[in-house]
Amino acid sequence: MDTPVLVAAITSAASILAAAVTFFLTKRKERDAEWRKQKLEHYREFLDALSGTVGTDSTPEAQQRWARAANTIGLVASQSVLLALWQFQDAIARSNPNPSKQAHDDALNRLMLAIRLDLDVSSC
Repeated sequence: MDTPVLVAAITSAASILAAAVTFFLTKRKERDAEWRKQKLEHYREFLDALSGTVGTDSTPEAQQRWARAANTIGLVASQSVLLALWQFQDAIARSNPNPSKQAHDDALNRLMLAIRLDLDVSSC
């Protein structure tokens, strides 16, 4: 095979390979961005629903909204977020024999940090 033909074949193969790699990496970044957007929407709804259950603002409808939001973040949340959510739910449960404001605050703090970590939000 002639050298110019070999060089042309290698060059065209490298160009096709570079285009394919670029395409797949771009698609992966797009999928990751869409997945992060989905997570953010679920977490935003969850936190908005949670804020509706605080103090005297708490209504049965707000508690149902929070329960739905807590159940649906299970679709997108990481394992660490789910564990923190379950700990928070245990801390605020009516069946908790030793409820305390400190346990509530600690569990909520762990949940917020787990969500931030899952969303890859850097600490300021």
